[in-house]
Amino acid sequence: MARFETSSDASSKWHRPVAVPTGKEGVFGTVRELLDDLSGWTVDRVDEESCTVHVTKPNGFLGGTSKIVITVAGPDGIPSSETSVVSESDGLLSRDKSNVATFCRKLWMRVT
Repeated sequence: MARFETSSDASSKWHRPVAVPTGKEGVFGTVRELLDDLSGWTVDRVDEESCTVHVTKPNGFLGGTSKIVITVAGPDGIPSSETSVVSESDGLLSRDKSNVATFCRKLWMRVT
């Protein structure tokens, strides 16, 4: 099983957590709206308390299926948040790095 997650040490901007000066509740709402707009991404479970969304995404014949977890963290009442993404795939050709980059890029465009 392949896995890729955002890291503050990543060289690419799209492989780092998305940090913005906006409250986590607002960013979490944007995450949910974005997931509604991404074709092929299916929301399986939403945990409003921990601001976490569990998603599945088919990657084609050899790519298998990705299980993606998106978490928005930040202090309550303070306009600061960080969105992290983890993608795990069960196929021969992993698309985890691409899944993370796609989501982070599209989220960045919406929240900045």
